[in-house]
Amino acid sequence: TPLYETPFTKSNEFETIYESALALGKEIYDYKVLKLKKNALEFDVFFIDIPQLLFKNYVYSFDDTKRFLSFQIATLNWLLTWKEKPSIIHCHDHHTGLIPFMLQESYVYEILNKIPVVFTIHNAQYQGAFSHDLVGCIPEFNFSHVGLLDWNHQINPLASAIKCAWAVTTVSPSYMNELKQSASGLEQLLQHESSKCVGILNGIDSTVWNPETDSYIEKNFNQETLETGRDANKKWLCETYNLDASKPLFAFIGRLVHEKGSDLLPQVFESVLQNNDVSILVLGSGNEETQNQLKKLINDHKNYYYAFIGYDERLSHIMYAGVDFLLMPSRVEPCGLNQLYALRYGSIPIVRSTGGLKDTVIDIENNGFGIVHQEVDVSQIIQAIERAKALYNDKIKFNKLRKQIMEIDHSWFVSANEYIKLYKFLLKN
Repeated sequence: TPLYETPFTKSNEFETIYESALALGKEIYDYKVLKLKKNALEFDVFFIDIPQLLFKNYVYSFDDTKRFLSFQIATLNWLLTWKEKPSIIHCHDHHTGLIPFMLQESYVYEILNKIPVVFTIHNAQYQGAFSHDLVGCIPEFNFSHVGLLDWNHQINPLASAIKCAWAVTTVSPSYMNELKQSASGLEQLLQHESSKCVGILNGIDSTVWNPETDSYIEKNFNQETLETGRDANKKWLCETYNLDASKPLFAFIGRLVHEKGSDLLPQVFESVLQNNDVSILVLGSGNEETQNQLKKLINDHKNYYYAFIGYDERLSHIMYAGVDFLLMPSRVEPCGLNQLYALRYGSIPIVRSTGGLKDTVIDIENNGFGIVHQEVDVSQIIQAIERAKALYNDKIKFNKLRKQIMEIDHSWFVSANEYIKLYKFLLKN
């Protein structure tokens, strides 16, 4: 992984296991490979340290093309020194999108080109495209194959990875299906390469997200103690943010951006708060106009509404443990993790049927455990909230459903097995 200046890197120790330099055109950059010391994980974690380019306190910048390209070249150069080569190389998003091409086409990496490469798309909107002027920064290759880099007259790392990887995955089956219809210009390419494409649902760390042991929440609970545990967390939320705990508590947790459908929330909340029969809590930040609209509602609906603009890890955990319903009216949701956290803690998700939300939340009318609406539409979100209020008032059904959803296994164990199957298939073939 790239070494950025973050609280994690500042608070941990590393040992240098390899040092060298790489060329980007006429520029030379020194780099190191660092190994994490005192690692609590059951596997080694390595960081690529390129001080002139990477070690900043931000991930994205004006020189991203050079930064991400240098990271990829440094990684492959280091792999050349391994006595025992890796069995599989697994790349993620456009930041590593040129690795499949370089392994296949760059002469210097010829010794590595029999290693199967898996490429995972987390969000196809971000493709990392850049001008052909920088093609000389890529280690020498047969220029007659430059078309493997090109998409719409630019070097497009995401498109190149789809062409060159042995297998392409997305973070949910439905997102893969959706990308074949609409993928920011890559849909025809994905259709053409569909035989090697598969959607594998992401998982969550069920040791971190565990209401029975979570140190962030006010009162721990399991299926048997769900009602008292969740009531205690709801009480804390309502006392802290001056909300009416006797009403069903709805929440939104996430980025206030267009793809999350958050721009519709002020209008939705203004409508559903008119009767003072719900409480609503928001945790998130993003679009300034949406932030201001959500903050304005606080004064208009005291005792029933609050918006925390920003992010607080502890608060997010308590919200999953205490809110009755979680709103996710997303326009785009490749996988979505918030609904999985909610299910783990017994909060009922209200989602738009898209991407990973479609794969993980089944409507209660179809013997499911959530509330699903089809369109990103104010009236449909309001209607979904009305259905949730009716469910909340049926206490027997409501509590039975909350206990049931805590049983659903969305751990990484399930997802990892799917990836292992894919790895074995590629190694065998």
